[in-house]
Amino acid sequence: MARFLADQRVMYAYEGAFNQAEVAHWLQWNLASYKENGFGLWALEEKDSGKIIGECGLTRQVVEGIELLEIGYHLIYDAWHKGYAIEAAQAVRDYTFTTLGTPKVYSMVRDTNLPSMNVAIRNGMTIEKRFIKEYRGIKMPHYLFGVSNK
Repeated sequence: MARFLADQRVMYAYEGAFNQAEVAHWLQWNLASYKENGFGLWALEEKDSGKIIGECGLTRQVVEGIELLEIGYHLIYDAWHKGYAIEAAQAVRDYTFTTLGTPKVYSMVRDTNLPSMNVAIRNGMTIEKRFIKEYRGIKMPHYLFGVSNK
């Protein structure tokens, strides 16, 4: 996980790379999600090499006091722009609708993160609202993208 969470290039939308303690906290948060919800962020493995190139999955997030089911993802920098994020996000969307029976799923994207906005759009999502998320003491504008189960 540190290969992508501790990489400044990958984590620019979070205002910087995670340190060791933040990576450990992220892992514990994800493990707690598996225990409480039965899901979390899954490892992304490159089929040909078996190399772990990132994570993608479901987490519960709160936006303006409302709990939502979110598709989130991070990839190592060298895996960007190769279609992995959209392939994984679409698979998670389909799992959410077919296996969990969820009526709607979301992605939260910082307003400066154009590549992630494109992934959300290619995942069939549209912008539902703009909101402010505070992280590391910084107020960060985000867009909430959503897609309904048809």
